[in-house]
Amino acid sequence: MIKTALKLFVGLITGIVAGLAIAAVMVTLFTETTMSEFLANLRSGDAAEAALAAVVGMASFLLSIAILIPVHEAGHLVCGMLSGYRFVSFRIFNLTFIKIDGRLRVRKFSIAGTGGQCLLLPPDRPLDKIPTGWYNAGGVLANVIVLAIVAPLLLLDLDPFMFEALSIFCLTDVIMILTNGVPMKLGGIGNDAYNIALLRRNLSAKEALMIQLRSNAMIQEGVRPSNMPDRWFQWKTDIDWKNQLEVSVPLIYASRLVDEMKWEEACRCFEEMYSHKNDIIQLYVNEIACELAFCLMMTRQTARAGELLDDKIRKYVAAFCNVMSSKQRLLCAIALFLDNDREKAFQIYNGFLASKDRYLMQGEVKSDLAIMKSMLN
Repeated sequence: MIKTALKLFVGLITGIVAGLAIAAVMVTLFTETTMSEFLANLRSGDAAEAALAAVVGMASFLLSIAILIPVHEAGHLVCGMLSGYRFVSFRIFNLTFIKIDGRLRVRKFSIAGTGGQCLLLPPDRPLDKIPTGWYNAGGVLANVIVLAIVAPLLLLDLDPFMFEALSIFCLTDVIMILTNGVPMKLGGIGNDAYNIALLRRNLSAKEALMIQLRSNAMIQEGVRPSNMPDRWFQWKTDIDWKNQLEVSVPLIYASRLVDEMKWEEACRCFEEMYSHKNDIIQLYVNEIACELAFCLMMTRQTARAGELLDDKIRKYVAAFCNVMSSKQRLLCAIALFLDNDREKAFQIYNGFLASKDRYLMQGEVKSDLAIMKSMLN
């Protein structure tokens, strides 16, 4: 409780300071008030007005994020579908809209480091005929259109606080345009502009993306990896481990081995991937560590599994166990093979069975339930 309260307090103080900083920048940039006058107001009887400016600044920034992320993802959706792609899922923060049996349903799902995601099914065409440019560019295009609509409002005679709010909205939009429209990697993950350039020149990365999108669509429809086309599952020796799109191919390959319960072969694949952990983005490293630990337990290599399941990985599992069914499978294995607590393992299985419909990746759910049932028999 004390730790949680301390985090909330630090967050509150950080928010106030950030709000004051944003307000100070906006007031000095877009009004005749100087920085020294703004600071003087904080020390004078106008402190209440300055504090209100800080609150407006923070609230405007948060509201801008809440509006612009859906706008960005909607841009991907519209441009992707105009390019021939079909709707699969649309996620804003941890809420995902997915079509099931012809109806839109809502599921909770999240990916660390992302505020949203639009996943579509590529058109059934030869690889070199599948367009990727507009799908990737749609988000930035949507942000540019919104900026073009809102920015002229700053020329109107607005209330100072309204002017501040609109200025922050435009500034936030510009930041999103730059961070997605200028080719770069953020946290090891290529942004939209980086992917446009990469997919244009790298056929292997494009093929990997198409396999990832198609397998994702089938998993969400309830298809297990073992029932997907064989041609998608090939282990390549020339993987660029610094390219997250190419790394997805061996991950998909190994996931099928897990679904087929070929533990020793799956273990070797995950060991090979884990040996490249210094080149792979952290999200994938965490996933590989989880699956490797599971396969090690299934081959009774519990000591090595226990080493992999350190505090960091266990926190990762706890954070995603309610949105990723594979984490329930892993928790069941930990209870069974590391804790020697068969009753707890059954409790995890029964709890997962009762809540299976709330998970997004129903193909994984079917696979994980079958594996857990096999473990407990």
